[in-house]
Amino acid sequence: MSGTETTLRGPSGAPPTWSPASLAHLWWQKVRTGEIGSAPIILAIVLIGVFFQTKNSNFLSATNFNNLLVQMAGVTVIAFGVAFVLLIGEIDLSVGFISGIAGVAVAEFQLPGSSHDYPGLVAILFAVLVGAVIGVFQGSFVAFLGVPSFVVTLAGNLAWQGVILRSLPQGVIVIQDSTINDIANYFFSPTVGWIVAAAIAGSYALITLNDIRVQRRSRLPVDDLPGRLARIAVVAALSAGVAYWAGTDPRRGLPFAALLIVALLALLSVLAARTTFGRHVYAVGGNAEAAHRAGINVTRIRLLVFTISGAMSALGGVIFASQLRSVDLSAGGGTILLDSIAAAVIGGVSLFGGRGRVGGVVFGALVIAIIANGTDLVGYSASAQYIITAAILLAAVTLDTLARRRLADSGL
Repeated sequence: MSGTETTLRGPSGAPPTWSPASLAHLWWQKVRTGEIGSAPIILAIVLIGVFFQTKNSNFLSATNFNNLLVQMAGVTVIAFGVAFVLLIGEIDLSVGFISGIAGVAVAEFQLPGSSHDYPGLVAILFAVLVGAVIGVFQGSFVAFLGVPSFVVTLAGNLAWQGVILRSLPQGVIVIQDSTINDIANYFFSPTVGWIVAAAIAGSYALITLNDIRVQRRSRLPVDDLPGRLARIAVVAALSAGVAYWAGTDPRRGLPFAALLIVALLALLSVLAARTTFGRHVYAVGGNAEAAHRAGINVTRIRLLVFTISGAMSALGGVIFASQLRSVDLSAGGGTILLDSIAAAVIGGVSLFGGRGRVGGVVFGALVIAIIANGTDLVGYSASAQYIITAAILLAAVTLDTLARRRLADSGL
């Protein structure tokens, strides 16, 4: 769950040979450093999915699968922003109602007959900009004044809820612009779905193989070669599986919302893992004082991270508005805040800062979506959904706490 690659060595300290014993040693070395990977959460997804399928045979149908992808989109996008905030050791409790503000904004900006009747794409960009500005505003208190993020964003949670109530005297705005509504309601044909899957698998393979080539040309040890090759195969299999599964729906294919998640995942993963900014985010989360002494502009990193959180919350709010084709006084409410934080934490992002990967957020959001979708499909009460989600969240945080304790005890 670490944000940086661990340089792995064989039992004797030499560059590893890829024998079963060596691979087992390297796996244990990762566990000792707290990098347990996504295996536990993937196992949980499989077990939960199998359970709901035994209760209702429609759970794994293509139609329900496409519904699941759309249902998880809003929370996933918001959780991407939450992940960056958690990585620097902070918290953002305002993401739910920032998403609601953005939903109201995109609805207002497309309102026919008004003075701000903008095209759908312009309305979306303005709504995301509103979220980013809110992120800058709240982040300024944290970055420049040192006010605890818990207090700042809790105040924001209350304030933006009040703004929503004040901004909707009519109670509801129906969204008529097709561009906005298509974000959550447009589905590709099966052929396009296969093209998208091939592009995703091919791009990931090329990036990974190029990394290996660069390391070898630089005479650097290639760490975890079997694991890298296995991940290429897994990404290719998952991409093909999703394209096939979604394409068997007799009425529609892969949803646009799923492609949006993948695009944001790729962009933010590169930002977190392959840029100076990303390395600084992990450094600030690991030890802000040490990062400052190393010459990192901690104030700037905190401000930018809250800006990212605000923008991602806003885009998530646009997705929620698109799903409903409208916004009302409940925009941003319900379990959006808790689901978004839970998705990041369940996906392996540490509440203590400095550890986790953006990619894990997708798995966390998928767990939450599966539980919500499955309990509704089977006919369980909402209480069951909350209890199951809480248990998984507690397990994820406990696992992270134990991993950090093992890391401290090992001295690594």
